[in-house]
Amino acid sequence: MKDKWLIDRRTCLRGIGASLALPLLESMGWAESGKANVYKPPVRLGFMYMPHGVIMDQFWPTSPEAFLSAPPAGLASLQPVLGECLMVKGISGVPIAPLNGAPHALELSTWLTATLPDAKRRNIVNIGISADQIAAYYVGGLTALPSLELATMPQTHKENQEGLNEAYYSHCSFRSPTQPLPAETNPRNVLNRLFKTLQEGRGGDGQKSGARVDPLERSMLDLVLGGAKDLRRRLHQGDQHKLDEYLDGVRALERRIAAIEHRQKDAAMEAAGMAASKKNASDSPQIEVKIPVGEKRSEYMQVMCDLTVLAFQTDITRVSTYIGSTPNGVSYPELGFTDEHHSQTHHNNQAEKSDKVAKITEFNIAQFAYMVKRMHALKEGDGTLLDNCIMMWGSGLEDGNKHTRENLPFILAGRGGGSIKPGRFLHDIKGNQGDLLMTLLASAGIPLDRPIGIATKQLPGFAG
Repeated sequence: MKDKWLIDRRTCLRGIGASLALPLLESMGWAESGKANVYKPPVRLGFMYMPHGVIMDQFWPTSPEAFLSAPPAGLASLQPVLGECLMVKGISGVPIAPLNGAPHALELSTWLTATLPDAKRRNIVNIGISADQIAAYYVGGLTALPSLELATMPQTHKENQEGLNEAYYSHCSFRSPTQPLPAETNPRNVLNRLFKTLQEGRGGDGQKSGARVDPLERSMLDLVLGGAKDLRRRLHQGDQHKLDEYLDGVRALERRIAAIEHRQKDAAMEAAGMAASKKNASDSPQIEVKIPVGEKRSEYMQVMCDLTVLAFQTDITRVSTYIGSTPNGVSYPELGFTDEHHSQTHHNNQAEKSDKVAKITEFNIAQFAYMVKRMHALKEGDGTLLDNCIMMWGSGLEDGNKHTRENLPFILAGRGGGSIKPGRFLHDIKGNQGDLLMTLLASAGIPLDRPIGIATKQLPGFAG
């Protein structure tokens, strides 16, 4: 591309509104290789969670050298992409005293916050902003969705551990210290959220099939937002809070509508034989997402992983969190047994139970590996989608048998746009959960003005 005119994407966004992120056009300098590039593909952050810890001696490599040459059986599914992974050993969790009787309510809620809930007001959510939402606050205005929260199981479990609010048991994303974010568990709902079309006919209401149907016209939306300013002045404080929550939902709807309109324009241009906003002619086409039929947990989890990949690939969001399972009654019949995960973690060194825990761990890592391998196979710019991601898999417990938290299991995948050197096992890192989260966000280019939870420093060695 000769005489390339480069667009400052931030300036363009200011011109059309922050709710609508522009695609990464060739004129932005991303689509062509070479030193003349000004812009690079954005870095995406993904988090995938498994409860109850691991069987430690079957999870960690025996040495840094063995990580690639002779990895443990639990990492077998990752072997084709181990060169794109970084294992980190030596990360301690949040000390949970005086809430020692709530290990499962805290293993998930502290995972991305690195913060202990307020022990003086246990029945009210008050913890800390989670790392994924810190990232979303910074990059969320550049995409249609600031972040994507997914889960395999409904977040409805109730258990009165130490009198803590039930939200701590099944949530890991917190928009504010008092606002847990719900996760979507229905794959079709997620797909509709990412790619809801406005060209479907009403069907049965007399309109022609294929007629354009807007659930809320943009002009009406502008009127609602404009009129709300006058209305707010007349309301008392409690109603002002309700109105603000309503307007937050309206603004989120506007972002989704803007993204849909942009995709319609691309589709129309492609149908007319014109170049749309594809980042690079050699980039991989968008992946196809198929909704699974049946009850196999692997199929369900893999389609949720596909949705994450698709959301990152199309730049609908740059931050995603997936709660693979929660500590309430999860079983894995496709592994050949129906025992619940939690019951088997209290194995008391019984080989049969610990072997089942190891198989469950292998299963969950295999779903993470499925997602990582898909990202590694998708071309983006001069490299792959995975090159421009930081994906974290882990658990909020070290050992489910004793509920220990001194050495939490973590696997990282991706190069973070060049900020991380993978293909290694960092076996002697000395830091805590907050330190790790701070390091990952800094690697993704997220500026931090304060520590995350209990963090005291950024960890060395990630860039090699």
